[in-house]
Amino acid sequence: MQVTSEILISARGVRRGMRKMFALALFIVPYGMAFGVAAIDSGMSATHAVAMSVFMFSGAAQFASLDLWSSASVVSLLLVVLAVSARFILLGASLSPWVNKLNRPQRLAALTMLSDPNFADSLNAFQNHERDIGRLFGGGLVLWAAWIIGTTVGAVIGETFGDLERFGIDVLMPSYFAALLLAGWLSEWQGRQTWLPAVTAALVAVIGLHVLPPGWNIVGAAVAGGVVGGLFHGR
Repeated sequence: MQVTSEILISARGVRRGMRKMFALALFIVPYGMAFGVAAIDSGMSATHAVAMSVFMFSGAAQFASLDLWSSASVVSLLLVVLAVSARFILLGASLSPWVNKLNRPQRLAALTMLSDPNFADSLNAFQNHERDIGRLFGGGLVLWAAWIIGTTVGAVIGETFGDLERFGIDVLMPSYFAALLLAGWLSEWQGRQTWLPAVTAALVAVIGLHVLPPGWNIVGAAVAGGVVGGLFHGR
């Protein structure tokens, strides 16, 4: 590991970040394929699906927006994306002691590639005296590329085979994300600090589906879960 007192961003650091995230990026490809398939199934064109992955690069927010793509207003869609992506405010704040020492163009370039995996890798590295922000950028770059590749393949498959419900895709996607959510929940189990916000958010989402405009149930669920989580944090 390169140890230096100066915060910088270098090609060497970018390569180091790419190597660290490469193995994980291989698993991002099928995740991107799932999004590409689901995007076509929701009525989106392959071009729109790939463009969304290129410019948005947020799996959770992209999946959340699919149900609203053809039915909700732009405001509702933006609010849902904001609610799902609000965690990046905290992630960016956690990295600010290092990233904010770069000039603005470098800082914006590095944070454009911010995602959960390369955040965790980079934060740990920075706390252990890594000073090359290229690690953050490079890790995000390889994850972004894998996401775009997966989306492109999935979108092509979706357009080629047409209606995918006959292959069980409508069952596969909810099952996949339910398993992903459960695995993450159990790995971070902390008693009522964990289950109470999750249950609150789920109830608000289900109830709001019937009483709120399209998309607002997700916003309400995110706010309600966050408030309850905040109330019980540290207890």
